[in-house]
Amino acid sequence: MFDVAKHLGAVTRAVEDSTHEGTPVKVVVASRTYPTDVEDLWHAVTTPERIANWFSPVTGDLRLGGRFQVENNAGGEVLACDQPKHLAITWEFGGDTSWVDVHLEEAAEGATLTLRHSADVRDNPHMERFGPGAVGVGWELGLMGLAEYLAAGEGVSHDEFEAWGASPDGQSLMTGSATGWGEADALVSGDPEASRAAAQRTAAFYTGAEPPA
Repeated sequence: MFDVAKHLGAVTRAVEDSTHEGTPVKVVVASRTYPTDVEDLWHAVTTPERIANWFSPVTGDLRLGGRFQVENNAGGEVLACDQPKHLAITWEFGGDTSWVDVHLEEAAEGATLTLRHSADVRDNPHMERFGPGAVGVGWELGLMGLAEYLAAGEGVSHDEFEAWGASPDGQSLMTGSATGWGEADALVSGDPEASRAAAQRTAAFYTGAEPPA
């Protein structure tokens, strides 16, 4: 049985206002602990054959300075690769560039992955409309897929994932994730109602529901 509450509760969500090389950015921070060691977790998130089992197929030169492409998604450059602790990449999609840092560390229950996605907030209508959930929900689905993959030792096909996303469990997880990111943003945005309205739009986007007025 798929435990929606367990997956939602396993993720720690935070939103920060910061800068990246002088550029004002909104930072989406997602953290989850996995019952494995740091070396295995590093291998799972940096090896193309394993990434395809829980995220999407990735091609390119996955070395420092190399470029990669996620199938039907973003591409980018590897900016830092400090095995097995830190990976930094650019995330280039739709003409926009943002930055992703992944940190791994030992934990009492195994190994913790913390992902930081920093997006330029200047003239960013997508972020204005959907808030941090615009990227937070997608990454949280990835962290959930990683947990399922590590537990089962095998991935699921794209068609199976699409079918799951349309199921009550999938819809519930995406709605709960969007709500969680809205609440994380409400703590720092200065406008909690706007944060929650953006979260509702994010949930509608992911689930295919009618967006709120």
